[in-house]
Amino acid sequence: MHLVDITMFYAAEGGGVSTYLNAKARWLARYGWARHTILSPNVGDDEAPGLVRVPAVSLPGINGYRMPLSVAAAARRLRDARPDLIEAGDAGHSAWAALRLRQRLGIPAIAFYHSDLPRLVQNRFGDTISHGTCKYLAHLYREFDTVLAPSRLMVHQLADMGVTHALHQPLGIDSKIFHPKRRRASLRAELGLAEDARLLVYAGRFTADKKLPLLIEAVRKLGEPYHLLLVGGGDALPRHEQLSFMPFQRDQRALAGMLASCDLLVHPGDCETFGLIVLEAMACGLPVVGTSGGGVGELVDEQTGMLARPNDVDSLAGAIEAIYGRDLAQLGANARRKAQNQYDWSQVFPQLMHRYGSLLAARPNARRSLESVCVSE
Repeated sequence: MHLVDITMFYAAEGGGVSTYLNAKARWLARYGWARHTILSPNVGDDEAPGLVRVPAVSLPGINGYRMPLSVAAAARRLRDARPDLIEAGDAGHSAWAALRLRQRLGIPAIAFYHSDLPRLVQNRFGDTISHGTCKYLAHLYREFDTVLAPSRLMVHQLADMGVTHALHQPLGIDSKIFHPKRRRASLRAELGLAEDARLLVYAGRFTADKKLPLLIEAVRKLGEPYHLLLVGGGDALPRHEQLSFMPFQRDQRALAGMLASCDLLVHPGDCETFGLIVLEAMACGLPVVGTSGGGVGELVDEQTGMLARPNDVDSLAGAIEAIYGRDLAQLGANARRKAQNQYDWSQVFPQLMHRYGSLLAARPNARRSLESVCVSE
């Protein structure tokens, strides 16, 4: 059994999709359920054997990711991999390449809805383009055997588009890596902060959809002793005495150490389909302040944090201030328990493998000889 993931959203610099696929690769290697290959435009030709580069071009406006050169080029890489099942992790050329092999070879194809594309498009280009995006996604995803979405909100969103066969499939975390024991008392001193500083953390890409200027403005409004540590990279952000920056942490243990050493994770974005960093922080024992927009609202409740109104600086600042009036230790313990009991990869991946197995069982004769079939330009 050979499972192949193809997506333009996998890259060494991290991100939720990369975290998910790396965790899946480790889980499959540990338990031997299937051979696994990741196809991506953002890997080198000399990387690990399980990574295959797709010919690509660089385009502006997609956060440093590269797009496959063509559907045909991506389909040829897929055909050469000889998959038994394909999972497409974006709604572009990768998805159409997966459908090409499904149509010509009968190989089951799954789409994973990782990005709230209509909301992202709406924020940048307005309602008309967003409406057209919904029509495009409905046309695309109706062709897949199964569509997975990481939050119930996204399942409902897809249903509203006309994609009625989408299933809720949450992502997860490694609760042994992301653990409160990784807290180090020296972080405040390393940042040049007083011991009583109220240390907030954001970790992830610095892109427009994350609404980081909103968070920075909220911290400025709050004033001392609040301080924000931003971990990641991307768009240039303003500097301020209440801000500290650290680069993206490719080592998950290093990231867990930073998260566990702060008081609170704040995530101001409203376009998250899930919010993996939110779960990682919760597993480290941190309460979370997020917004009620997007999938984060399904992870954070009154026992584990607070939700602010989207795109509202005063609401975000008020939630941050209010949570310090509660029992942070108890909120953090609740967050840890929820992340570990409901979202550890040891629970998530068996559920995902059951979905794969059901799809394969429904198409026992899906595999055909690949040598005799040519994927044309």
